[in-house]
Amino acid sequence: MLLSWNTTNQCNLYCDHCYRDAGARIEDELNTAEAKKLINEVVKAGFRIMIFSGGEPLLRPDLLELVAYAAAHGLRPVLGSNGTLITTDLARDLKRAGARAIGISLDSCDPGRHDRLRQKAGAWKEALAGMEACREAGLPFQVHTTVFEWNQDELERITDLAVELGAAAHHFFFLVPTGRAASIEMESLRAEAYETTLKRILQKQQQVNIELKPTCAPQFMRIAREMGLPVRYSRGCLAGIAYCIISPRGDVQPCAYLNLPVGNVREKPFNRIWEESEIFLALRSENYSGGCGRCGYKKICGGCRARAWYYHGDYLAEEPWCLFQGRKGMQVG
Repeated sequence: MLLSWNTTNQCNLYCDHCYRDAGARIEDELNTAEAKKLINEVVKAGFRIMIFSGGEPLLRPDLLELVAYAAAHGLRPVLGSNGTLITTDLARDLKRAGARAIGISLDSCDPGRHDRLRQKAGAWKEALAGMEACREAGLPFQVHTTVFEWNQDELERITDLAVELGAAAHHFFFLVPTGRAASIEMESLRAEAYETTLKRILQKQQQVNIELKPTCAPQFMRIAREMGLPVRYSRGCLAGIAYCIISPRGDVQPCAYLNLPVGNVREKPFNRIWEESEIFLALRSENYSGGCGRCGYKKICGGCRARAWYYHGDYLAEEPWCLFQGRKGMQVG
């Protein structure tokens, strides 16, 4: 099980697709003592991986202390960053503190495309410099790419660049319209392109030695099975089942893109929220409606619950961009 904590809303970039609408630091973010209490409760709930994200987590002054605390309590601390602030010294400090890996965003092989999305000239160059700093420090890193209509044609080239740079993995985050991304909903892939792109990623996996992992596209589990390809994962959508996210103020929600708070860690211990939330229990029931409810792949896919919420107002509704919906009712033995 893995949990993502948005350590701060503060960020040095202002990306068009940010689900957190990050930028300025907000009042009442969890302080150091509250963060350590949260870490204790995360361990008690049985989680093994804790993602320190943001905003930009490297802007949080006590980050190294909290990473070390998480590692000392048996968690595997990893980070999600835009990469622009990473120096070799900082990467070494993170590794010494116990950080096991860091995900760095890279959305194009074209610096101009990446910089426009991130709204900062030079962001592409700085992200690559951050990757090089991690490589020099011996801190494993992976590349994170958000998939849009405008960059779908270059995903394999970004994978090749990730391999060249020494990345351990390349993860693809399919755009979900929440936060600032709601204003660019038209740039997300529709059913046929969604399906074709997932097939391309799975085919590319057969050609490279690093892990390629689609995220927010749980249909990759079904497609891999149809293609006869092995995957090391057991399920596509993990929201509320083996994953959740916590905001800078302590609000808990099923995933980064399903903006549906189920409790606050200042008011109730996280482990109790995880065990008792009615929304989490509903997600674990797999009692989906529409095509997802009838689909024989629902236990390994689950459909994107965040897209169901955005397009239908029902987090248990069918996935709107799944091409398999054209075969509703088909069961899998």
